[in-house]
Amino acid sequence: MPPNKEKLIQAWMVIHKDELFADWALAVKGEEPFRIEPLR
Repeated sequence: MPPNKEKLIQAWMVIHKDELFADWALAVKGEEPFRIEPLR
């Protein structure tokens, strides 16, 4: 993966950290995760 793309993904993960953890918890329970806004 190009380094500049990796930095964008890491920044997106920091911004959406709480949403990612909440979706992970839902997925572990077999529930449908919420949609998280994609990179633009």
